[in-house]
Amino acid sequence: MEIGLVELSRLQFAMTAMYHFLFVPLTLGLSILVAIMETVYVMTNRPIWRQMTKFWGTLFGINFVLGVATGITMEFQFGMNWSYYSHYVGDIFGAPLAIEGLMAFFLEATFVGLFFFGWDKLSKVQHMVVAWLVAIGSNFSALWILIANGWMQNPVGAEFNPDTMRMEMTSFFDVVFNQVAQAKFVHTVSAGYVTAAVFVLGVSALYLIQDRHKDLAQRSIAVASSFGLAAALSVVVLGDESGYSASHTQKMKLAAIEAMWETEPAPASFTLIGLPDQEARETHYAVHVPWAMGLIGTRSLTQEIPGINDLVAEAEDKIRRGIIAYDALMMIRENRGNVPSEARFVFEQNSDDLGFAFLLKRYVEDPRDATEEQIAQAAEDTVPGVFPLFWAFRLMVGLGFSFIAVMAYFFYRASFKNMQFPRWSLYAAVAIIPTPWIAAELGWFVAEFGRQPWTVDGVLPTAMSASHLSIADLLITLAGFVLFYTVLFVIEIRLMVKYIRKGPFQDVEETKQWQARHEARLRGFPNEPAASTTPAE
Repeated sequence: MEIGLVELSRLQFAMTAMYHFLFVPLTLGLSILVAIMETVYVMTNRPIWRQMTKFWGTLFGINFVLGVATGITMEFQFGMNWSYYSHYVGDIFGAPLAIEGLMAFFLEATFVGLFFFGWDKLSKVQHMVVAWLVAIGSNFSALWILIANGWMQNPVGAEFNPDTMRMEMTSFFDVVFNQVAQAKFVHTVSAGYVTAAVFVLGVSALYLIQDRHKDLAQRSIAVASSFGLAAALSVVVLGDESGYSASHTQKMKLAAIEAMWETEPAPASFTLIGLPDQEARETHYAVHVPWAMGLIGTRSLTQEIPGINDLVAEAEDKIRRGIIAYDALMMIRENRGNVPSEARFVFEQNSDDLGFAFLLKRYVEDPRDATEEQIAQAAEDTVPGVFPLFWAFRLMVGLGFSFIAVMAYFFYRASFKNMQFPRWSLYAAVAIIPTPWIAAELGWFVAEFGRQPWTVDGVLPTAMSASHLSIADLLITLAGFVLFYTVLFVIEIRLMVKYIRKGPFQDVEETKQWQARHEARLRGFPNEPAASTTPAE
């Protein structure tokens, strides 16, 4: 198969996935924040909270619609650009996608309509329940998508059937409760909560700079900073859990992220910064933190973390066992209906490494004909690009810790300094609005680029997964997707900017009247004219 075809297919999917994930984190986080704001409205009966719910809900709605449009396209790509992948693992990968569509998406889409059009038709409590169902539906969508992706990272609950030549599910429970999938889910949704918190914080800070909508802005900062602080702390903790999981399930990815060329004596050190040189197999100017990687990766001081060189040697052994499995598989195929028991036994003994034999198909049609040099090269292919992984991970982690500092600062000023924010801090809050998206995209880059050369880790190489399309087809569709998604992104930004400039425009008079009566009560003049206006709902 042409390498150009595979790389173009990867580029097209990467572009659509990264565009789609511009919308997902904000949807996840804003759905929860809006539900929290409406809950406060129901508890306090203060119109300002309903106004906040409607304002941030409008921005959520814009983002939600465009997220759905870009997400649907991604699912079609599996059949179009990755047809062999869909055939080979469709029994497992298709199940969570189908559940996501049938359960989470319909739940989410149904109640989104009720949220926007049910204000005058539902009671306050009923509408609050709808808001929470929208939030639950959004998070359920992420759950099933991440279960599917988690299986690609750690393919449990399935085995290869030599009679059908496909992977088949053996345990739905194992697929759903895959440790990688669960760690990815909580880490991803927490990152979405941070994204929404930073967005709400930044827009509210802009209003304070402009001296507009101060009541809404101050309350929004209080909610966003408290919610965002908890989310930012959880992102770091849950990210640590992902690292611990990788030490068991994706050892090569972890070694590449750390640029750990040799297996270090336990406990391994953490490389804070450095310049990895993949050709020379060393990291220049490395600064190490003793014991840290051992604690993160193994939760102990006595276990080793294998280095890249040892893992390459291990991959070479797996390729050789995979060739044995492939030879037995071909014998099973050639003798359908009368399979020698010895061939089936040999295959079962080595079937776990069949995917490593498929790595040789990049160099030779039949893996049994591979030379020693080709086997060694295929083993080397199991090492992903170390330099980009090393720095993408560290930039992501650095941003993660910065979010904790930002949220802690605004939480402190909101809680203990009577909502007094220095002007420089407000400008900083506006400036950092894009950074959670940068961190999220870096996280997905680490997760997906770090899995290469596998589509399904240890099972199906990326070079075998792509459809047999022409380069021209891919270039045309790639250009079309980029153009279409860019138009959607521009529409998103323009709509967001339009409604942020417009500010809260619903329930304005009612909120002003309630606020005037409230201020009059605080001053001790209950008989001021504002108090005689129609009571708020």
